[in-house]
Amino acid sequence: MRLRILLYLAGFLATFATTASAADFDRVVKPLIQKYCVQCHNGKDANPDVDFLKTMQSQEVGTVFEIWESAVKQLRAGTMPPDTEPQPTQEERKRVIAWFDDFVQNIEARPAVFQPRRLAVNEYRNTLHSVLGFDLEVAIIEAEQTLAERSLVVKLLPTDPPGKSGFKNDTHSNRLTTVAWDQYSYLVDAGLEQLFQPHRRKALEVYTGRISEDGLTVEQAQQLIKKVLSKARRRKMSADELEKAASRVGGLSGNALVGAVKFELKTILMSPAFIYRGLLISGQRGKRQRVDSYELAERLSYFLWADMPNETLFALAADDSIQQPEVLKQQIDRMLLSPKARSLTADFATQWLTINEIEKVSNNPPQMVALKSQPLDFMHYLFTNNRPLLEMIDSETAFINPHTSRMYGRDAKQMKRYVKQKGIEVEIVANQKIRLEATKERGGILTMPGILAMNRGPILRGTWILERILGDELPEPPANIGQVPPNTRGEKLTFRQRFEKHRSKAACAIWHDKIDPLGFALQDFDNSGKYLRSANYQPSKKQKRKQQAPNLRDNIDTQGKLPSGETFENMSGLKQILVTSQREAVIRNVVERTMSYALCRKLVVYDRPSVDMIVKQMDESNGTWRDLFYAVANSVPFREMILSNAE
Repeated sequence: MRLRILLYLAGFLATFATTASAADFDRVVKPLIQKYCVQCHNGKDANPDVDFLKTMQSQEVGTVFEIWESAVKQLRAGTMPPDTEPQPTQEERKRVIAWFDDFVQNIEARPAVFQPRRLAVNEYRNTLHSVLGFDLEVAIIEAEQTLAERSLVVKLLPTDPPGKSGFKNDTHSNRLTTVAWDQYSYLVDAGLEQLFQPHRRKALEVYTGRISEDGLTVEQAQQLIKKVLSKARRRKMSADELEKAASRVGGLSGNALVGAVKFELKTILMSPAFIYRGLLISGQRGKRQRVDSYELAERLSYFLWADMPNETLFALAADDSIQQPEVLKQQIDRMLLSPKARSLTADFATQWLTINEIEKVSNNPPQMVALKSQPLDFMHYLFTNNRPLLEMIDSETAFINPHTSRMYGRDAKQMKRYVKQKGIEVEIVANQKIRLEATKERGGILTMPGILAMNRGPILRGTWILERILGDELPEPPANIGQVPPNTRGEKLTFRQRFEKHRSKAACAIWHDKIDPLGFALQDFDNSGKYLRSANYQPSKKQKRKQQAPNLRDNIDTQGKLPSGETFENMSGLKQILVTSQREAVIRNVVERTMSYALCRKLVVYDRPSVDMIVKQMDESNGTWRDLFYAVANSVPFREMILSNAE
């Protein structure tokens, strides 16, 4: 399995024979692959995952760089090839790593070729709201304290699958189907119908000014069309374009005028220029250049708000002042204070950290919301209060409510007294901010009850930390690997002892080397996220029925040893490693995830210099989330573009 990653480097390195030394490739790298890989990955006898000969013929740099980068990580750690295969010497490893490092240092930062993309569902909902002035919601008759989706947009439009970046705003591969087109049409009709209803008069008068009892005038109708057109295009329109659109309702009145206005507005809101981003971008084709000011405003707004630019950003785009780094910084500060910045947690953090998985933990809506809102409120606090990046790993700040307070011991006394509403047995309650003093084991996102409960057991917990925090993607586990066997008759082995028997198999050990230490560090917490060493710990009814409660606390083993050789006694020790010797890896993952979300695409080889520069800056300065947002917004991939030569 791990040989698969090493083999991809052949295609990658062969591609660079023209930009790097072909002699170095032939002398340093090719012999290594031939010596340790070819026997399992050659033509008809190739491993099912990789055909070595086809890989050697690869001509696309971006498709193999990431895999080669992963291979180097494993070469550095000595975890590849597998122990059962012949091993390269330390000198051989060092030569290949040095070759790769030399190549990486010579990569020149440049922007990617610009590609328009369709607004993601959440972006479309927010953008339509910004144009109409209200949300489209469905009328739902529901029981108290139940949860139901109220957004008509979210209910009707097809769900966005994650793109290659892993984020749903990466919609480059999402086709506009006839079903989606029909839904857009229905949504626009519903929105315009509401806009002209009496209860939406204020939203309409934002565009028209006060409407008299006699109804809409031609002048007001034309003003409405012009303003909506400029707003929907998300950039300044020429006077001729505005007049042309407005002229089509001239000479009408009454219902005929309203009908014509609705038709013109629907034409605007159904146009590709509204549904897609980037169709109206300006610049020279085939040339590296900075993005125009309106595109920069859009990029910033959809990054921080998942919404179109507001009037302030439009004004700064109109006079090009948004291109100034200091102005951009001021806007980021302003935007993070807006309620719209909640999208950074609702979209970015939720997808990155898979927080929606918490919804599967409990069938009790108030309890589930409490578990899910806790990490969301925490990440929002970090994002908007200029907190250090690594405070995500360990923090003295937490957010709790009556449903989670019992897991926070004496610290829960910091909450303001909660008074339950009359007639409601259990209700959804907002979180309150507290300082961790007596329950420091809860510091940071890794040990929050909801995160622990959605990742039950050491394997899931270790995998989540490895992939979501350290950014190390794992290959698929071997087929038919089986589960950890229970004790046989007469055996009294702890779970960890039984687990060691399971992972002693070569196929299992390969997969578990990185996972196990991380997962077992969290064995102080049970499947529901409760802290086993707490003085008032109470097992669940299910645990009592299985008579597991006594063993849960008596057989805790949280010691671990990372592939790097570093050891720790418990989760506190692991956190210390994550914020010291492993801090660069954590910061790199944070930077890459943030930049990928901001760019709405998977990062490519030419993004590497920008990532490296930001990682170094954040590492050396103990950078904050706001520092990171500044750096991303001023980076080459964010500020520049190359327009395709194709029309």
